[in-house]
Amino acid sequence: MKAGQYRGVAVDLRGVSTVLLPGTGSDDDYVYRAFSHPLREAGATLVAPPPRPDRLIDGYVSALNDAARDGPIGVGGVSIGAAVAAAWALAHPDRAVAVLAALPAWAGPPGTAPAALAARYSASQLRAEGLAATTTQMRDSSPPWLADELARSWRAQWPQLPDAMEEAAAYVAPSCADLTGLDTPLAVAAAVDDPIHPLQVALDWVTAAPRAALRTVTLDQLGADPAALGAACLAALAEL
Repeated sequence: MKAGQYRGVAVDLRGVSTVLLPGTGSDDDYVYRAFSHPLREAGATLVAPPPRPDRLIDGYVSALNDAARDGPIGVGGVSIGAAVAAAWALAHPDRAVAVLAALPAWAGPPGTAPAALAARYSASQLRAEGLAATTTQMRDSSPPWLADELARSWRAQWPQLPDAMEEAAAYVAPSCADLTGLDTPLAVAAAVDDPIHPLQVALDWVTAAPRAALRTVTLDQLGADPAALGAACLAALAEL
């Protein structure tokens, strides 16, 4: 990836530690496969903290704070991870080099956002039916590749997984008004056919932020190669 330019400011991740946070119910294994190669091509160092389902958001913020102790960092993540990263960048404009936001799920309060509704429903089913039955139900309504990913990561985060899902579903993300004050370049990747992470949310983020670009993929592309998600984020960053 060539360093992008925006109003004379280079977006260059060479030598930069870049913290990528997983989505709800997902994990650092998926983040590594989605982002390690694209970030390596950009010269960055990936930091992929594992989710802590007992303290999901605090764990993510702690990972960002720890990584930034040695200097400015790149930040980002998938779904709820993208929202936490963007909020951190807003709070620490002098320590964030870029925000890589994959599949943002909502702006502002979660309300009836599909991802929040899905997380609440899955949490309630997990509590009522248990891991095995809920995983079977999830497989019936998900693409096979996604079902395999979630079955693996859900099992690793059980039995605290419902707590993490409920915490994520209550998270107030940066609003569009907040994002107008984001000084850090924002690179967004969205799947055009993802009903849980609507393309419109990504468009809203990019429209609101002063330095932002969007690249899109399809769910089939992500199923064939997880790195397509990270590549889309880096391609968006190259446009700035």
